[in-house]
Amino acid sequence: MRTPLTLLRADAEVLLRSREQLAAEDAALLEDIVAEANHMGTLASNLLTLARLDNSSSHQEHEVVDLEDVAHAGARRIQALAEQREISVQVESNETALVIGDPTLLEQAVLALLDNAIKYNRHGGHVTVRTAAKQGQAFLEVSDTGIGIAAEDLPHLGERFYRVDKARSREAGGTGLGLSIVRSIAVAHGGTLSVTSTPDQGTTATLTLPLVHGSLTDLPDDTAGNVSSLLEK
Repeated sequence: MRTPLTLLRADAEVLLRSREQLAAEDAALLEDIVAEANHMGTLASNLLTLARLDNSSSHQEHEVVDLEDVAHAGARRIQALAEQREISVQVESNETALVIGDPTLLEQAVLALLDNAIKYNRHGGHVTVRTAAKQGQAFLEVSDTGIGIAAEDLPHLGERFYRVDKARSREAGGTGLGLSIVRSIAVAHGGTLSVTSTPDQGTTATLTLPLVHGSLTDLPDDTAGNVSSLLEK
């Protein structure tokens, strides 16, 4: 599926190089073709990723991964998109959070969370990635200052093809599969994905994964899963 889409997009882009020889409506149609080909290509890639995650026998790398390294790698890869929207991305960590897993999949999960945090943020907003560890759990949290999500939509996040605002998601290039992939990656690593949000204030998505070894066991139980609280201690 991806090869025909790639060829279609390439043909349209070649024609657009002669934009000055095209009628305005023809150029607009070609731009639509490129945009739709990109959207369908992303959808095909996401479906392939989900199929691989659904196949428990598919090969995955298993090694010790530092979530802080994953956070920094994701922040570097998303920097260009963040700069386009004048959004700052900051990584904070107060404790080594080591997990056993596939570094490529974990980085893909963080990148998907960062992509959402930027696409649905305000121009000039902020995104913060925090990592921490407590009582046998490693946490990676992505918080934004964006438009937020209504309470009635939160239980459906992670469902395949579910989009909070279909028109807005389509405009941003969303497929409704991003959080499904993140949740599947979390489950494949024995972890969970949770999302909290306040409309007009922002959203926080938290990956919770088994820790290789715990080191923050002296913290009170009411901070469990709350990376912001852990970092303030």
